[in-house]
Amino acid sequence: MSGDDSARTALARRLRELRDSHWPDLRVTQAQLREAFGVSVPLISSWESATTAKIPPLHRLEKYAAFFATRRSLAGGAARVPSLSELTSDELDEHKKLLAELTRLRQAALRHQVAAEGGGPGGTGDALLAGPWHFPEGEPITIICSQVPEEERARIPFAVPTQGDYIELYKYSDLDSLFELWGHLRAANPHSQVTLRATEDLRSDDLTTHVALLGGVDYNEVTASTLARMSDLPVRQVPDWDGERGPYFEVGEGGDTRRHHPVTVRNGDSVRLLEDVAFFYRGVNPDNHERTLTICNGMYARGVYGAVRALTDARFRDRNAAYLRDRFGDAQSYSILMRVRIEGRAVVTPDWTQESYRLHEWPDAREA
Repeated sequence: MSGDDSARTALARRLRELRDSHWPDLRVTQAQLREAFGVSVPLISSWESATTAKIPPLHRLEKYAAFFATRRSLAGGAARVPSLSELTSDELDEHKKLLAELTRLRQAALRHQVAAEGGGPGGTGDALLAGPWHFPEGEPITIICSQVPEEERARIPFAVPTQGDYIELYKYSDLDSLFELWGHLRAANPHSQVTLRATEDLRSDDLTTHVALLGGVDYNEVTASTLARMSDLPVRQVPDWDGERGPYFEVGEGGDTRRHHPVTVRNGDSVRLLEDVAFFYRGVNPDNHERTLTICNGMYARGVYGAVRALTDARFRDRNAAYLRDRFGDAQSYSILMRVRIEGRAVVTPDWTQESYRLHEWPDAREA
């Protein structure tokens, strides 16, 4: 077996070995792991496959380490993952050793995957070729962008169609975000059609592609109607511009409701934005379950831009994409509510690996 093949399959072989022979007198079945981990047998099988190995997220490997740290995981005839507080000092040492080993093997498998897909030194990187903004070859993608209201558009030079120097792009309200995302999508999906639409120009076929919604509920009516349909999503955007503290994102879980406001400084009639609140959502397209829906929005345009840059900025996209894989694993739908800092005119790209940037994550880690 070559070194490359060994790196690619070592994690899969070790997971199979744990199940088959970690305890010499006791073989663990995939069905028992299914019961303990709350995942399907085919998914466990894909993690163990030497030919089509799927790399498990880190939080699944944490469960492997806890499960195989003690035989009490199978006590009483039921398979379960014990909490770390239940483990003895010897079992905690075994958990630590197993987790370190599995994490090292996972990192090696990820490095092999990136290299095989053209990443690494001189390549385009994991998040560009295999991250959330990369889709199967040839599948169409539509960006649906917020648009400036007609009464405001009438005051923008060259935004009126009757003018000779009319510029159609002036009708879009999140041009920074649109320019950033358009370029990244074209680079990550060179063989797919990427279409730009304003809500006033939508066609029925646009809604059944991979859809990316840019902008908040006040300027993008598709974002508003889509979020309204998601009854299980605990995050709500409230454009309370006339309220005492202004607009906010509201999170309601377990009977508790929290509001997250942007940070601004007023100087007379002007408002300086110091920190916005932004939202990133990825899930199944409700109008075509074989395609995806992504939402990048914020209370201000700066927040939308920060949500987009989290997965397009070359310095952070690989790190943030890896965080999504580790944190949400195989979840079909997930979201992050985040802080977006503004320094002068510059938007600071959110680093999702830093807890200080993350205001809320859904689903909860215990459910993911």
